[in-house]
Amino acid sequence: MKKLFLLLFLAITTTSFAQNKINIESGNFDFLKDQTEVNVQFKFENPLFQADNYTEAQYLERRKTETLAKKGGESWKEWEEEWQKHKESVFFDKFIEGINGKAKKIKFSKGASAKYTLILDTKWIYAGWTGFVTQPAKLSSELIFVETENPSKVLAKVQGDKIEGIGSKGSYRMEYGRISAAYEKTGKELGKAIKDALK
Repeated sequence: MKKLFLLLFLAITTTSFAQNKINIESGNFDFLKDQTEVNVQFKFENPLFQADNYTEAQYLERRKTETLAKKGGESWKEWEEEWQKHKESVFFDKFIEGINGKAKKIKFSKGASAKYTLILDTKWIYAGWTGFVTQPAKLSSELIFVETENPSKVLAKVQGDKIEGIGSKGSYRMEYGRISAAYEKTGKELGKAIKDALK
């Protein structure tokens, strides 16, 4: 029985580590060697949600139904306002915070006058949960480096594969807080990969 539990634990752990990482799909980071700043753009266009791959509209409708039934209209209004705020700025800010904390010599910022632009394109979100134990949120994204003046010129394409939002100082109580942590962790992982590549 102990061997069965050990095998199960190893299988789960291996699966988690196999998915929770940055994968360079094409190109490399050599073009960043002499750069001190990179512009960042945030795309949140039709990502899928949860294991069932809900659209955002479907995800929000389910969340609305659940909140109205348990807590009422005022709670839903507050939740929806927070969701919009996170979607429009907090997720993006947390990613930038994460990447700047690891890349060190290169500053990543929104609206920078830089030679290169990093496009963060959100593809899939798993909101996680909190309770007796906390299940972190997960984020899959496409991270594309392009020339700012010629966006069709792709220098590197990177996949963030189910990055778990762990190690953040933010609140895990609500899903937008857990998702923010996944954006921050994605930034950290990409920043670390860039730093390691440019040693």
